[in-house]
Amino acid sequence: MSSPETLVQAALNRLAARLGSTAMDAAAQLSLLAQDAPQRVQQELELFWQEVQQEAERMDHVGTAVAAPTSANDAPADLQQQLDALRAQVADFSRRLEETG
Repeated sequence: MSSPETLVQAALNRLAARLGSTAMDAAAQLSLLAQDAPQRVQQELELFWQEVQQEAERMDHVGTAVAAPTSANDAPADLQQQLDALRAQVADFSRRLEETG
């Protein structure tokens, strides 16, 4: 009868032969993923922080635009212009819908 070490080695050899190249391919893919993971995590974190900064800037811009109009007389004119622009957009959308329908 063979020694335990020989039996273990023989079992490993047979498992390796049965699993063949698919196991080797899977191990190689996992290895590549493990190597790329830190870089991907870093890229995702950088992207996230860029989005956070852009959102903060947008919020600051919206906050200052609403909180600090240039003067009391200019604010209604700006609002009226915004309303007129929105009405023009709605009219344009409505016209396009009628043309396609």
